[in-house]
Amino acid sequence: MEKRKVPHDFLWGGAVAAHQLEGGYDKGGKGISIADVMTAGANGKDRDITKGILPNHYYPNHEAIDFYTRYKEDIRLFAQMGFRCFRTSIAWTRIFPRGDEEKPNEEGLRFYDDLFDELLKYHIEPVITLSHFEMPFYLVEKYGGWRNRKLIDFFVTFAQTVMERYKDKVKYWMTFNEINNQASVQNPWSGWTNSGILYEKGEDVQTVLQQAVHYEMTASAMVVKLGHEINPEFQIGCMLAMVPFYPRTCSPQDELAAQTAMEHRLYSYGDLHVFGEHPAYMEAFRREHGICLDITDHDRKCLKEGCVDYIGISYYMSSTISSVETEGSTQVGDGIYVAPNPYVAKNDWGWQIDPQGLRYSLNLLHQRYHKPIFIVENGLGAYDKLENGTVHDSYRTDYLRQHILEMKKAMFLDGVLVMGYTPWGCIDLVSAGSGEMEKRYGFIYVDKDNHGNGTLERRKKDSFAWYKQVIESSGEIL
Repeated sequence: MEKRKVPHDFLWGGAVAAHQLEGGYDKGGKGISIADVMTAGANGKDRDITKGILPNHYYPNHEAIDFYTRYKEDIRLFAQMGFRCFRTSIAWTRIFPRGDEEKPNEEGLRFYDDLFDELLKYHIEPVITLSHFEMPFYLVEKYGGWRNRKLIDFFVTFAQTVMERYKDKVKYWMTFNEINNQASVQNPWSGWTNSGILYEKGEDVQTVLQQAVHYEMTASAMVVKLGHEINPEFQIGCMLAMVPFYPRTCSPQDELAAQTAMEHRLYSYGDLHVFGEHPAYMEAFRREHGICLDITDHDRKCLKEGCVDYIGISYYMSSTISSVETEGSTQVGDGIYVAPNPYVAKNDWGWQIDPQGLRYSLNLLHQRYHKPIFIVENGLGAYDKLENGTVHDSYRTDYLRQHILEMKKAMFLDGVLVMGYTPWGCIDLVSAGSGEMEKRYGFIYVDKDNHGNGTLERRKKDSFAWYKQVIESSGEIL
């Protein structure tokens, strides 16, 4: 299996997000995004969300790694590795600084024109996420984020503007990044990064969450339909955080708890994107819990008319579900507990490492949806040590090798259609979760620490040459 080659049109590349590497938060007419008011956290410490940009606070996304001015240098390095595609996002606030303007910011549009031209010069296909944890902060302050139906029109206007502008430069699109992350309501910032929502004391979290998700899904479907009208060659996908939940034991209770967790945290989002309707199990859940949503007949029509072409996923880890509390478990629902898996290792941030879980995940999605799957995030966050001008990161290549091998098994042994693979953070960038720089994923080291100190100099790690060889050999040499 290690010697098998993937198809010649397979999309090898790397993945980032605008707010985690661009910097230039106040350049080119850009407005303030929800990422711009998140301070730096640390390993095991959440980031703070402030009411605007405050003095004496460090906001790591403001400069990030200054891709905004250094993108040509970085794209040359990507081209040296042989990238066939590069996944990034368009910062909504570069195009519409507040989010509700009638006319876009031309300087922001020109920046992405230049960026995409530079990629295409090296025959690197842009893969673009429209909303990747960086919606305008103004839309939160004035409208309440995705609590408000008005955001559907604002998002569709943004999407239409960039799709029309780049219709001959960008073929691959995704609407909302990891839209199902916000199902983890125990995480204090999951609703913020996805939807610009901080839950208020005393409100029914499930009602707020599911209403926001419905508005986002309706907007997504409208954009898919609109995009296909703008250019029928567009491939427009969704993007799901894939964390498969194994039953903790083979007891029927654990099996059912895991099934429920998969429905609420993954399938309910995928089903809306692919089938274009609210699944029966979520309708039943809302009836049982007295949740009434604002869903119109027009919304339901839009959902049906805007089903996605492919499924983009991130995959970093698996988890287990128990129906009873166990050591180290966390309750995430009635009779549903997330528990550590004793059979797999974990990284320095406690993320469990399960390469076989990727094959398992690909099969789950393939069997349910029968759509091409694009692995648009996978990687190992680690503490790298710079020695003699490079990083000897065999731990990273070992991680990626094992995951690529499982991906190939899914393709060749199981018949899963995988269209591409873009490891996350192909160049070191700011961590979305902790705001750290020292949680490094990249093939390219960036000289900057967690406090913002450093020259921003780029250096190739050992994994740079390894990944170049993987791409050159179409996955034959791992």
